[in-house]
Amino acid sequence: MDISKSTTDAASAKDYTLDTTEFDYGNEPTPCESIPVQKFASHVLPPLYSFVFIFGLLGNALVVLIIIRYKKLKSMTDIYLLNLAISDLLFIALLPFWAYHAAHEWIFGNTLCKIFSGLHYVGFYGGCFFIILLTLDRYLAIVHAVFAMKARTVVYGLLTSVATWGVAILASVPGLVFNKSQRQDGRWTCSLHFSPETHAQWNQFMTLKMNLIGLVFPMLVMTVCYAQIINTLMRCRNEKKNKAVRLIFIIMIVYFVFWAPYNIVLLLQTFQTSFALSNCVGISNLDIAIQVTETLAMAHCCINPVIYALAGEKFRKHAYSFFQKQLSSYCRFLYSEPLERSSSTYSHSTGEQDFSVVL
Repeated sequence: MDISKSTTDAASAKDYTLDTTEFDYGNEPTPCESIPVQKFASHVLPPLYSFVFIFGLLGNALVVLIIIRYKKLKSMTDIYLLNLAISDLLFIALLPFWAYHAAHEWIFGNTLCKIFSGLHYVGFYGGCFFIILLTLDRYLAIVHAVFAMKARTVVYGLLTSVATWGVAILASVPGLVFNKSQRQDGRWTCSLHFSPETHAQWNQFMTLKMNLIGLVFPMLVMTVCYAQIINTLMRCRNEKKNKAVRLIFIIMIVYFVFWAPYNIVLLLQTFQTSFALSNCVGISNLDIAIQVTETLAMAHCCINPVIYALAGEKFRKHAYSFFQKQLSSYCRFLYSEPLERSSSTYSHSTGEQDFSVVL
């Protein structure tokens, strides 16, 4: 997706082509006042997007760096972690453009609208699929350890990753096709636009696909696999099993908390007539709720590096080693010139020795 571009609002009495995204709520003809919703989006979304962009970029870039520099893709888990980080980076990399869109309007043209939207969708679907693959990978490693020795290879990891990206791209095609730049109410937007004849069908299809891929399927896989993992761990005599069980519950709870609100509000908005929410107050509240909850869903990209990578002891050690080396290099550079000037007999090797004592 762009998750923010996968939903549409209530249609006006004359024209059922209203497109609602987190960047463009209520900009189509509608009997309800849309200015408060637009004002909320222009003031609230840019800083929220900036927060998600900065922390998501730093966390996932660190994961990519550590895996490539230290772990070097030696296992299926490393491959999936790398691809999950790349998916999250792809998903959030374009947030500055969407932030500008929310605050002002879309000024980047129709071609970039389609390209950026397509990349954002691919990042989202890829992230969901690789979370599922990581869950299955853990399931095989713990519940079917003997079989996992043959199945959890680097080759299979690469093959399944390529196939997963293919499925993510395929799932992103409708969003790529229907997103376009269009002038609405004196403002250029980049959002989903369906024809009046197929608006309701495509709107419902996009919403249901979002719910299935973004929430239902991942939660179902995690529930079944982690239940088996916990059952296996509880039979083992391992002092770390309680920590592993806690991490499993954290993964599931965090995913549900970040993604369930958006998917629930999205369903309510798409089927608002069935829930008696098609009045102006209901439409306005749903529009604002969509903006807030999908930003919360985006923030899950900031959490992924912590719960999937940094929670592992080896990964934390690599991260600590990396930062320690970077800090040492910086301090060496910072103090080397003054130290060398203080004494013509002060050797580089002696400086390093003293420096290590200071640290």
